[in-house]
Amino acid sequence: MSQYQYHPETLAVRIRSERTDNMEHSSPLYLTSSFTYPNAERMRATFADETDDYIYSRFSNPNVEEVVNKVAMLEGAPAGYATASGMSAIWASFMALLSAGDHLLACRAIFGSTHTLITKYLPKYGIQYDYFDIDKPEQVEALMKPNTKMIFVETPSNPGLDIIDLEWLGKLARSRNIILNVDNCFATPILQRPYLLGAHLVTTSATKWMDGQGRVLGGVVVGDEKLIKDIYAFCRSTGPALSPFNAWVLSRSLETLSIRMARHTESALKLATALEGNKHLEWVKYPLLPSHPQYEIAKKQMSGGGGLVGFELKGGIERGRRFLDNLELLSLTANLGDSRSIASHPSSTTHAKLTEAERLQAGITPGFIRISVGLEYAGDIQHDIMQALERSV
Repeated sequence: MSQYQYHPETLAVRIRSERTDNMEHSSPLYLTSSFTYPNAERMRATFADETDDYIYSRFSNPNVEEVVNKVAMLEGAPAGYATASGMSAIWASFMALLSAGDHLLACRAIFGSTHTLITKYLPKYGIQYDYFDIDKPEQVEALMKPNTKMIFVETPSNPGLDIIDLEWLGKLARSRNIILNVDNCFATPILQRPYLLGAHLVTTSATKWMDGQGRVLGGVVVGDEKLIKDIYAFCRSTGPALSPFNAWVLSRSLETLSIRMARHTESALKLATALEGNKHLEWVKYPLLPSHPQYEIAKKQMSGGGGLVGFELKGGIERGRRFLDNLELLSLTANLGDSRSIASHPSSTTHAKLTEAERLQAGITPGFIRISVGLEYAGDIQHDIMQALERSV
């Protein structure tokens, strides 16, 4: 047999569930809650974990397994588990591995719902936490405690697009026997592979770039086999299962992820470059702009800057609202990573429940606008933003 190693882009197209006797070319949709066995002994062996047979779609399903195999392959990780949403993947990675008395160290610049999990719900289970500023990595070691069990980071962060050196952080975490859990939603494994840089776990909201068309919810966590085994055991009992239909859609989407991310990234860099120096803006932020504070780190660990661009409008919150109201092409919606470009104002939407001090600590300033650059013609995206800037004065 040939020893040729196929590229991940090829495997993302070709990995699939086992072909049935019908010899279908595309994976079928397994809309079933349970699976049957030819005899009592086979059923016993399956429930005793002596076979790889399926039992129940809350545990696993051929469509779900196909998605897991694709994402694990793209991330370079040995194992994974898929969940109903990105937040359930993060929650499972916390609850399966943290216990009362443990300490979680997280970057302050994180998605609003993740912040709520950490500050409101983890303390109910006796789990302590501290935040560090992602742009001050020296705080990580200073805030570590004897009971620190996990470090959680988003890089690039949501929504501020701040970046931390994953190779450095991975070495530090492993030297202290601390689990490094990285949310790779913004970069995807096409642009960044945290597991290969030293992370133990990589969590992703498949709802975003992986689906890429704003259709279905899903989440995936991949990483060390032992950790994934614990996460699987937690999810098997608590039930945040990815539906077979959503998994089927996501698997089709993963076939084109590399192509789409190339277009998103190309258009986003064009937009960020065009916006720099605009008279209506205080600043523009994009990982592969030389003006980005962590530009050198981004160049080192990312193969592209991703599809998100951030900028600060002169005029604060009210100017931000006027800007959104004057957009004609871009959508206003609580999502990102869509084929359609999206604009959002985090201070008044996704991060509105944080106090003003918390928002500022996370890098969310009053006039901050986040653009999720879609697949439309790049010049049209740019035109809509420019005209909205002019009309929002």
